[in-house]
Amino acid sequence: MAERRDVVDTVLGFARTLRHAGVAASPDRVEATLAALGHLDVLAPSAVYWAGRLTLCSGPDDLDRYDAAFLAWFSGRRPRPAPPSAQVPPRLAASAPLDAGAGEGDDDTDTPDLAARASADEVLRHRDVAGLTDAERAHLRRLFALLVPASPMRPARRRRPAAHGGVHPARTVRRALRDGGEISRLMHRRARPRPRRVVLLVDVSGSMAPYADALLRFAHAAVRARPASTEVFTIGTRLTRVTRELRLRDPDRALAAGGHAIPDWSGGTRLGEVLKAFLDRWGQRGTARGAVVVVCSDGWERGDAALLREQMARLRRLAHAVVWVNPHKGRDGYEPLTGGMQAALPSVDHFVAGHSMAAFEELSGVIADA
Repeated sequence: MAERRDVVDTVLGFARTLRHAGVAASPDRVEATLAALGHLDVLAPSAVYWAGRLTLCSGPDDLDRYDAAFLAWFSGRRPRPAPPSAQVPPRLAASAPLDAGAGEGDDDTDTPDLAARASADEVLRHRDVAGLTDAERAHLRRLFALLVPASPMRPARRRRPAAHGGVHPARTVRRALRDGGEISRLMHRRARPRPRRVVLLVDVSGSMAPYADALLRFAHAAVRARPASTEVFTIGTRLTRVTRELRLRDPDRALAAGGHAIPDWSGGTRLGEVLKAFLDRWGQRGTARGAVVVVCSDGWERGDAALLREQMARLRRLAHAVVWVNPHKGRDGYEPLTGGMQAALPSVDHFVAGHSMAAFEELSGVIADA
């Protein structure tokens, strides 16, 4: 019974992700998925993939969104397409009529205008999230569900067997012993890159309230992509670690759990004191060492700016790179004149905007290349 409940919860959460991505996974289709999984091995990724694809998708437009959502939700590789069946007749591609009004279904008013929708998505990508309506915010959540931030990589110390690279003496000798003492082939080894730790410090004070939801959704996407090498803290008047809450795969449930864990939501800002607490308790012990640390804040410091300057310099000495994300940087004519920004910028490697979906996509690239 426990396994049954886990399967139902997993499918319901996946269906919510699909709906965020724009696929109309209706309750009857979810019920059909559960019925299909009742006859299949739920531990086989290929069976789950095809059961969901055949029952939850209503048309060709849903397939790409389904694949992206499946990859994001289950964090697995996309299964190979099933071989075509001999009994199924080949499907002919639909062609558009040359003359206006000459094709079938021209009077179908329910057909979505794909060009208009793509243009609307592009406009929404560049809109400031603080000025969005409720409907636009719901659409933005669908775009966040498909966001997979890339991870920065670092060279590993341990070298592993490879087809190219330096000579592996031990493997070469063992191979020679098997060949009767004759060195017939050189064996090689090389260091494989490993994910570098990413630490996100998200300001949830009152001045950052219009952007806190979008920043936490970006943090959730980063945790979902690399759960073992991503840490998330909220900063304001207190330091709160919300990594465990954001590891929930459903974005809405993850943010709700994070909201319950944050005691100082929409409060004041004491960046210097909170950053000192982070470095004393977490950063100095290894969390920030060699990591890419991303501070998401507008820099409205209510405490001592000198303390913030001192702690930022300390953070810079520990981290591989420090990225500061300020939502106001995306506005025309913005200048970092606040005391907090003036104190922090000398220790910042990358100063970027964080006010729109396009800015978050650029931020993902900055973190990956840091």
